[in-house]
Amino acid sequence: MNSAAAGASPTGGGDGTSVWRDRKRYLWMLSPLAPATALLPSQLVLHTGMTVFWWFGPILVFGVVPILDAVVGADGSNPPDEMYAMLSQDRFYRWCTYLFLPVMLVGLVVAAHMWSSGGLSVVDSIGLAVTVGLVSGIGINAAHELGHRVEKLERLLAKVALAPSAYGHFYTEHNRGHHVNVATWADPASARFGESLWKFLPRSIVGGLRSAWTLERNRLAYRGRTPFTVHNDVLQAWALSVLLFSTLIAIFGWSIAPYLVVQAVVAFTMLETTNYIEHYGLRRRVLPNGRHERCSPQHSWNSDRLLTNAFLFHLQRHSDHHANPGRRYQTLRSFDDAPQLPAGYATMIVFAMIPPLWRAVMDHRVLAHCRGDAQRVNVDPRRREQLHARSQRFAGRDESGCGA
Repeated sequence: MNSAAAGASPTGGGDGTSVWRDRKRYLWMLSPLAPATALLPSQLVLHTGMTVFWWFGPILVFGVVPILDAVVGADGSNPPDEMYAMLSQDRFYRWCTYLFLPVMLVGLVVAAHMWSSGGLSVVDSIGLAVTVGLVSGIGINAAHELGHRVEKLERLLAKVALAPSAYGHFYTEHNRGHHVNVATWADPASARFGESLWKFLPRSIVGGLRSAWTLERNRLAYRGRTPFTVHNDVLQAWALSVLLFSTLIAIFGWSIAPYLVVQAVVAFTMLETTNYIEHYGLRRRVLPNGRHERCSPQHSWNSDRLLTNAFLFHLQRHSDHHANPGRRYQTLRSFDDAPQLPAGYATMIVFAMIPPLWRAVMDHRVLAHCRGDAQRVNVDPRRREQLHARSQRFAGRDESGCGA
């Protein structure tokens, strides 16, 4: 692990001791500012006359951010261990996640007004819906951070953050399903070696929904309740989406309904694409007792690009998150020996959408990371022989290669 202080510098104290200060502290304000991008298209179109700016979201996320990511570069340094308690308890960092929600919801309301006004063409309305959907997708990331906490308020806010994406079951599946089964064949959100994004998406979407319902049904059955109860976390989260969409439709009319659907689909597709990236091809070994080894930083792809981490509450420090899911985002560390992505998530999402490009960028990294241990590669059993032959050609290895 790189032991340097993350975005921080030691400064001499008056008594001769060093006082650590978080230099990234105010960069985290970029996160609650991110949903404000949904408010920019109308102003950009107004002042430039260029209707392409209704598509400002994808232009920013998949065009501008990858360039800035490359220019700004990586962080790669960590807060000192002795500052963990102080960072965890500092409420400034919590308010950064709290403030994301009202900005996101205001952007959705403004978009609904524009969709209902009749002033936009269908193409422009879809562009705005995609822009809002990308914001809602980042909102799922805010829900991800809040949903891992034990405080009731933060867990409630996690469900609220999931309402625009209509993906409330993520709250249950991610914490009690994905974190238990990550990097195994049992996890629908862990992409397999050689699996394209377009084959992964339906498997993960359907599998995650099924897993969430099963987990919650079993939890309630253990307590002597049926799944159709107000105590069902999945139904609670879905009810918030129904309430939000019903309220917007009641105010602005049914004409906005298709665009609410579009932005929700974009949001959860971005989430699942991120899932695809985070664990592609990685597998936890099966121990002699039949159980999987404990999740470690070796089982998640890491990216320490400073800019996108500031926007995404350190989501790209995913290796530490899965090894230590109780850590708040500001305390997550970068590990030198964790598998590293060659770029930030925005760039990797573009790569993932083009399967040949993705395989060219990632397959050799999986093979190099596994170091000849077949148990460390997550391969669809039905394609094991095919992928074994392909990985040997690709990596130039003998019969002991990783794809075995």
